[in-house]
Amino acid sequence: MLYEAMLLFGVLFIAGWLFSTMTQQRHALYLRSAMEIWLFVVLAVYFAWFWSHGGQTLAMKTWRIRLERAAGGPVGFWHAVLRYALAWMWFLPGLVVAWLVGAKGWMLVLIPCASAAIWAMLAFLDPQRQFLHDRIAGTRLVRLPLTLGKRKRAKAA
Repeated sequence: MLYEAMLLFGVLFIAGWLFSTMTQQRHALYLRSAMEIWLFVVLAVYFAWFWSHGGQTLAMKTWRIRLERAAGGPVGFWHAVLRYALAWMWFLPGLVVAWLVGAKGWMLVLIPCASAAIWAMLAFLDPQRQFLHDRIAGTRLVRLPLTLGKRKRAKAA
């Protein structure tokens, strides 16, 4: 997730710059909600495109992880969009709770992090150790084997 976040920083930076330039945004709070929606859509397109065209983002290729349908085979665009939307459940419940209780300071970090930890621990309740959003979306993550060339380099190192 951290590697993916580093790569997404560039994607979101360019998307934010384009939005600010096109709307002539001069202040961070000007059109703030529109900017948030724009970045949400940019992320959705980024993930849905890569997941439905090969099943891997650049970070997933690095770690040899691929997204596929639960029954095997490639993920379609709308399944990828559904998985993206459901993946927000890692943080959304915690953000809603923080908003409802009027959290301030560190509680704005701790409550969403606790929500993400609970969501991650739900995988231990699944017999195949899948995250809940993958189970609902009908997708799964698979680990890809090392190729012959990579095995030779790994042995040499």
